[in-house]
Amino acid sequence: MRTTKDALARGDGVAISEAARKPVVEGGSERREMESTAKPVIVLVQPQLGENIGKAARAMLNFGLTELRLVAPRDGWPNPAAGPAASGADIVLEGASVHDTLAEAIADCAHVYATTVRRRGLVKPVLTPEEAAREMRGQDGRTAILFGPERSGLETDDVAVARAIITAPINPQFGSLNLAQAVILVAYEWSKGEALAQPTLIQADPPAPQAELDGLVEHLDQMLEGAGYFYPPDRVPATRRTLRSVLTKPGWSTQEVRTLRGVLSALERPRAR
Repeated sequence: MRTTKDALARGDGVAISEAARKPVVEGGSERREMESTAKPVIVLVQPQLGENIGKAARAMLNFGLTELRLVAPRDGWPNPAAGPAASGADIVLEGASVHDTLAEAIADCAHVYATTVRRRGLVKPVLTPEEAAREMRGQDGRTAILFGPERSGLETDDVAVARAIITAPINPQFGSLNLAQAVILVAYEWSKGEALAQPTLIQADPPAPQAELDGLVEHLDQMLEGAGYFYPPDRVPATRRTLRSVLTKPGWSTQEVRTLRGVLSALERPRAR
C-alpha cells in the first residue's frame, strides 16, 4: 500500500506505510481516532483523471469524510492535477493510500457497498444512499464505499465483492453522474447524522403589534379610497378583507411596517424633482 505522504517524501510514489491505514485526524486522541474509524472509507477503483480525484476529495471533506483509498489510478499517484481541483481538501489527498488491487484496499473492511446505476446479474440488496447511510451507522467494523472509473463505472466483478449496492433514484433516460457527484450524494446522506456546522441563522425580529399593522392597513385603505380603487361598491367589503389578509400573512416586524408606511407616504406626497 502506498501513501501520498510517503510518495512526496521519496519522490517515487512506491513507499509502504502502515500509518496510512489510519485517517489523518487532528489532535491524535484515542477518542477522535475511534470516531474517525467509524466513518466510511471512500474507495475509488481505477480512477482516471487527477481532477476528478481532487473533486471527490473536496466532496468528501465537505461532509466530514477524510479517508480515501485509490485502486490502481490510471495516471499514477500523486497526481499534480488533483490538488487544485480539491480546493483545499489537502488532508484527504495527503492521507490517500494507493492499492494495486481492490481486495487489498478493502481487506480491513467488514462492510462493503458498491455504487452503480447499471442492472447487474447479481442478487444483492439495493439501497438508496439514505438507506445505506442509516444501515452503516448500526454496524460494527469498518465500512468501504466503492466508486468505479469515470468512463464505465464499476465492473461486475468489483460489484460482486460488495455486500450491497447503493443506487440513487435518477432519471432513467439520463443516469450519468460524474465521480464527484456520486461521492457527494453518498457523503451528504452520511453527513445527516454528523454534528457538522449549519449556516448561521439571522434572528428574525418579532412580529409588529396589531395596532401598528392596523395603522398600515388604514393608511393603504385611505390612499386607495382617494384613488378610486374600491369599485364597484358591492365588492368593497370583500376587497378590503382580501387586502387585510395579504398584509397580515407575512408577519411584518415593526421595522418592516415602518418601511412600508414610508413607501406609502412617499407615494401619497411625492417629492418635487
